[in-house]
Amino acid sequence: MQNPFKPTAGATPPDLIGRAGLLDEFEYGLRQGSGAPGLLTIITGARGIGKTVMLSAAEDIARDQGWAVISRTANPGFLARIGDDMLRLTDELGDGPPARKITAFSAAGFGLTTQIPQERIPDWRRTGEDLLRVLKTRRTGLVITIDEIHAVDRAEISQLASDVQHFIRDGLPIGLIFAGLPSAVSDLLNEGVATFLRRADRINLHETATAEVTVSYQELFSKGGIEVSPTLVNEAAQTTEGYPFLIQLVGYYLWMEAGKAGWSLNQDNVATAIAAAQRRNTLVVVESALSDISDKDREFLNAMAGQDGPSTAGRIGQALGSKPNVVSKYRNRLIAAGLIESAGYGKVDFAIPGLRQYLRG
Repeated sequence: MQNPFKPTAGATPPDLIGRAGLLDEFEYGLRQGSGAPGLLTIITGARGIGKTVMLSAAEDIARDQGWAVISRTANPGFLARIGDDMLRLTDELGDGPPARKITAFSAAGFGLTTQIPQERIPDWRRTGEDLLRVLKTRRTGLVITIDEIHAVDRAEISQLASDVQHFIRDGLPIGLIFAGLPSAVSDLLNEGVATFLRRADRINLHETATAEVTVSYQELFSKGGIEVSPTLVNEAAQTTEGYPFLIQLVGYYLWMEAGKAGWSLNQDNVATAIAAAQRRNTLVVVESALSDISDKDREFLNAMAGQDGPSTAGRIGQALGSKPNVVSKYRNRLIAAGLIESAGYGKVDFAIPGLRQYLRG
């Protein structure tokens, strides 16, 4: 059996642990059609928490329901490329496939940098209307997913939101799901760029219970014929802190170590796998998350890292020599950036596993 774990951005894991039911509203909306609340959804969460995976899961659900899917990353010019996908879909439909047998076009992840051609903007709505009317006659519709909304051009997202609102008002079968860091989504909604998006469903992703991770690991290792004690499986699950990307990393390296050791795992194998996963998490997630923060943000995080467990505003203020209003300002900024999270009244803690240890190092 091949290694089932997929510690790569956007790759679908073998088990969506702790995510059961999150897309039920969206799935119900597909059956109800135009205007259903679940067809307008925003997914937020920290880096590595599984936003792209949730988008992929939504796309699979839409395809299973017979809906067409256009998937894009919010690179400059993404709106024009959605228009191109719409034209290809319209051509593909023609007199060909029967109702509810629609080809889905996926183009997420391409790093094109061309700017949106201005002459195409007036045609975008007409292209969408033509496609959606064809889909409506076939009792299906179109779902558009947009990933990495933090990279989006505000003019393009405003155009997209305006036209989607127009399609909904005309009773056309359209769904829009986008994903991004909490800060990007907050900025987008607060700037009035797309006011009607404030009525969208919100899926705020958090950590999975480690008990669920333990159960999932046990089932997958058993299926793969890997011998490992329940105690070691639980130890490995605890180190993930329920963080989806780290769940995949730890599982991946455990499977790799098992292959080297005759499909059994002991304490040394497990320790080696955990260390490899943590190094990879530091490189891919932690260092990336810190790459674009200010010096003041870093000072705030360093003050938190000097404490064990959740930090109070008072202790952070003492460490920084700052007044409460300054502490509150940076606290809110870092929560919005997905680096820290509320940990009870007046307390915050790190939102990314390994971040405290990295700052201390």
